[in-house]
Amino acid sequence: MKYRKIWFGATLLCTAGIQQAFSAETDAKNKPNIVFILADDLGWTDLGVMGSDYYETPHIDRLAAEGLLFDNAYAAAANSAPSRACMMTGMYTPRHGVFTVSPPDRGDRTKRKLIPIANTDDVRADFVTMAEALRQQGYQCGHIGKWHLGDDADGTGPLSQGFIWNVGGNRAGAPYSYFYPYCLPNKSKCHLGLDEGKPGEYLTDRLTDEAISFMKSHKEGPFFLHLSHHAVHTALQAPDSLVAKYRNKTPGKYHTNPVYAAMIEKLDDSVGKICQTVEDLGIADHTIIVFYSDNGGSEPVTDNYPLNGGKGMPYEGGSRVPLIIKWVDKIEPGSRSSIPVTGVDFYPTFVTLAHGDVATNLDGKDIFTLVAKNDMDRDLFWHFPAYLESYLDGGKSFRAKPYSSIRSGDWKLIYNYEDKSMELFNLKEDLGESKNLSESYPGKREELYRKLMNWIEDTHAPIPTELNPYYQE
Repeated sequence: MKYRKIWFGATLLCTAGIQQAFSAETDAKNKPNIVFILADDLGWTDLGVMGSDYYETPHIDRLAAEGLLFDNAYAAAANSAPSRACMMTGMYTPRHGVFTVSPPDRGDRTKRKLIPIANTDDVRADFVTMAEALRQQGYQCGHIGKWHLGDDADGTGPLSQGFIWNVGGNRAGAPYSYFYPYCLPNKSKCHLGLDEGKPGEYLTDRLTDEAISFMKSHKEGPFFLHLSHHAVHTALQAPDSLVAKYRNKTPGKYHTNPVYAAMIEKLDDSVGKICQTVEDLGIADHTIIVFYSDNGGSEPVTDNYPLNGGKGMPYEGGSRVPLIIKWVDKIEPGSRSSIPVTGVDFYPTFVTLAHGDVATNLDGKDIFTLVAKNDMDRDLFWHFPAYLESYLDGGKSFRAKPYSSIRSGDWKLIYNYEDKSMELFNLKEDLGESKNLSESYPGKREELYRKLMNWIEDTHAPIPTELNPYYQE
């Protein structure tokens, strides 16, 4: 079966219902619960609704059928830590300083032409996070799963950043193990709050159970649940019986990995259980459910076709991600939007839902306002002044070298700091970024370059300029 054609038509949204929701009186009963389900490294086409002919995601597909599916949703960074920092602060990477996983220069330094900009490991405590802003509006905030932005012991973990409930959240960027006891083999590190369990228990299932427990304990609302799965980040691990199911299934045209497929099914099961719990608790009519991924799919674990590249890269496969939002009686079921949105937008969106005042220093915009205005020409930015090696091939190549990029309307420009070259693509005509149009359209190239450099100046983005004395061509 071939990939389903991706539709890029007009937005279908119940805007009248949304405007009515925003004009409601400011009290707890009119503040919706927010359930934010975050996948890790899930690719744009890793869902059945997005065209996969191998991975099975019936619950996520149903969520899309009952809500709003975005074609042009992006992570604000192409790898995990900076993407999550952008979500929690509502700011692009130059403002919070988390550019990559730490350290930014790990690996073979002789292959780096420039000395990377120093990286901030954690979201500093002086930032007012999304959870802290929601707490100010009376929300009880629970974090379950991957955090990757600090540790409570250092004042930068979930309990230090606005959450009252934290299970599993610390500085770890990858799971110690997907199976109980959720520790490294030598037991030197284990995911906190998961001490009790039973052999064979699977991390995605356990985090889902913890999230359900939080919702049951706070069903009177309003609450903010941040269910941040480790799935489908490597290492690839899944129950043997489920892996066997996919080993016996005919591989897809682009998707073929049975372990990864089993991990996706477990993630999909989680979404189904969360949605069912919302129904069972009788809170569906005042609960908004969001499903999103922190960055693009990790190639070659998966294949992001028709997009170019994958996790960490400046191309569409690195940052274009799935996004689904369901809001009963406010969003028309089966809606689809091509409005460009990005990770910095969740903070102002959620604070607006909570009837709070959105801070003027945020980079994000309220998603529902963008959709209602059909704002297709909005500019999006990325800044990555570091290096990211690919460890899937033994560290012999880079996922990314220092770059900044901008998407403006149908056009995208990538500026490479090592050689000061530029790549220009028309995403409407060339979604796979196969034709560099920088020489063919010099006027458009210069227009986007000026916009990008103005943004670099406005955000005081640090630029890597110092040559690496150890570099070897």
